[in-house]
Amino acid sequence: MIRSANLAWIDYAIMLIYFVFVLGIGYALRRFMKTSTDFFLSGRSIPAWITGLAFISANLGAQEVIGMGASGAKYGILTAHFYWVGAIPAMVFVGLFMMPFYYGSKARSVPEYLKLRFDEKTRAVNAVSFAVMTVFSSGISMYAMGKLFKLLLGWDFSFSIWVSALIVLVYIFLGGLTSAIYNEVLQFFLIVFGFLPLVLLGLRSVGGWEGLRDRLMSVSTGRGLEPTALTSSWTFMGHASSNPIGVDWFTLVAGLGFVLSFGYWCTDFLVVQRAMAADSMTAARRTPLIAAFPKMFFPFLVILPGMIALAAGAGVYNKTVSQKTQGGDQVAAVQVAQVTAAPTASPSSAAAGAGQGIIPPKEDAATGKAEVDSNGRPVLDYDLATPMMLVHYFPAGLLGLGLTALLASFMSGMAGNVTAFNTVWTYDLYQSYMRRGASDHHYLWMGRFATVFGIGLSVAAAYVAASFNNIMDLLQLVFAFVNAPLFATFALGMFWKRSTGHAAFTGLISGTLAAAIHHGLTLPRGAVAGVKGGYFGLVTVYPSELAQTFWTAIFAWTTCFVVTIIVSLLTRPRPDDQLKGLVYSLTDKPKEGSLPWYKRPVVMAVAVLILTLALNFIFA
Repeated sequence: MIRSANLAWIDYAIMLIYFVFVLGIGYALRRFMKTSTDFFLSGRSIPAWITGLAFISANLGAQEVIGMGASGAKYGILTAHFYWVGAIPAMVFVGLFMMPFYYGSKARSVPEYLKLRFDEKTRAVNAVSFAVMTVFSSGISMYAMGKLFKLLLGWDFSFSIWVSALIVLVYIFLGGLTSAIYNEVLQFFLIVFGFLPLVLLGLRSVGGWEGLRDRLMSVSTGRGLEPTALTSSWTFMGHASSNPIGVDWFTLVAGLGFVLSFGYWCTDFLVVQRAMAADSMTAARRTPLIAAFPKMFFPFLVILPGMIALAAGAGVYNKTVSQKTQGGDQVAAVQVAQVTAAPTASPSSAAAGAGQGIIPPKEDAATGKAEVDSNGRPVLDYDLATPMMLVHYFPAGLLGLGLTALLASFMSGMAGNVTAFNTVWTYDLYQSYMRRGASDHHYLWMGRFATVFGIGLSVAAAYVAASFNNIMDLLQLVFAFVNAPLFATFALGMFWKRSTGHAAFTGLISGTLAAAIHHGLTLPRGAVAGVKGGYFGLVTVYPSELAQTFWTAIFAWTTCFVVTIIVSLLTRPRPDDQLKGLVYSLTDKPKEGSLPWYKRPVVMAVAVLILTLALNFIFA
């Protein structure tokens, strides 16, 4: 059992200042919340650089800061594919091609755009599924925060959840989306300044990037992989069995880089809402592009801590191992240097010694003993990689800053989900099906009530999440079920004017069913039938959960795409005059001739893609 960290008064003072500051932002902005548009969309008055930072911060919840650190320890630098393949191209696409539709149509939400482009039933399906996802995702953030702060600070699980819920509730209730956005900007800088010293101290302790590579060689070979498999992003993507993720390059590019990536960044209202709050069409288009610049460097902040946690104290052997070159035939000798285990300053027990590096093993909730896999080896609790790094490396003062950054990431994720929930609930469900034609003041107060209601549901979801052992895998599957077919619907709706409302609705349902069928007939290696699949039988076994999820997403997208085309050809399309501003070929292209060249979205997009391509080559 991991003991609580010892915090000094300066650490508690930093966290208290943060709490007071975020509440102060909500209090200061309350007098500007006069209409529902002010509350839900910030009156479309926020500058591009602020919406850009909020765009990236809304995605910096527990799943990113904790989840990517855990993935860094589990998969190594290959986790960067979630950024350089699975985020940046889609962010460029949404900025150049999709924001003109969202912003120009004056839709107040993504489901409302679906109503304008297709019909009411298509909007209803997306609104309900999205509302459920936001509550569930917010609950995951609360659960992760409660668990980690109980482990590291000794705080009661319920106390951690309710304090964070109350603070988020107050500043969103008072300041709406504007308060959330400005707090997300604050949280962005907190996360950067809180984690940058952690990465620098960690790298210094393991001898820099080269030292990290040397230490991880023994970990990689211990898993039956090539020595540099954990520190090479593309070299071993030729076959699923030669890399930690267990997928080949096609599955990665198609499943993650195309379907899941574009499905999330192009259709998820949680992030799109930030761009829709911008003060002009050009600012809305620049929002995801501004966010892409820091986004491409975030692997160094959130993935490296997990890799360092695995390497710190890792027993590295001193012998020669063989390594195939990219040609496949030549064999080069790689001398692995002897590295002395780093002293572990983090609090731990004897059980933690059965972990690896400074990552402790997972503890069985019933027995309190370390869990073991089928081979008798301890199962590492990768979710604790980043928190253990904080306790291991940070002294008083810096520890408070790091824990505040961690807290900020949880609250950022919660706030993003809650503001998206209250907008979709009020506009797409309440106004559309329960109370039409009410006053704007009524909808403003319904939005505030929805904030209370949404946070209450999120707290309940946090307690439900506590009963699952594989909640992150389950959440990724939800995205494959919902976002993958939704992206096919959007792609056809925006770029093929012949697609119809009946087809969009049928395609969405068919895509979700296809995901269920594929998932129900497959399992990841080592899993048993149940939550992870196989409930209809067993046709295929995938090397990992991610491989199964990527292919589930591919099947869902393809089915929705094909069914939507077929049904569209069998049903009557809407006339062109009803689709202006909703379909690419019928929409006036934004004119940006008066902008300086460096502010033009196309120029920014090219710069982002070149830099991302360079990072892929550097860490190939």
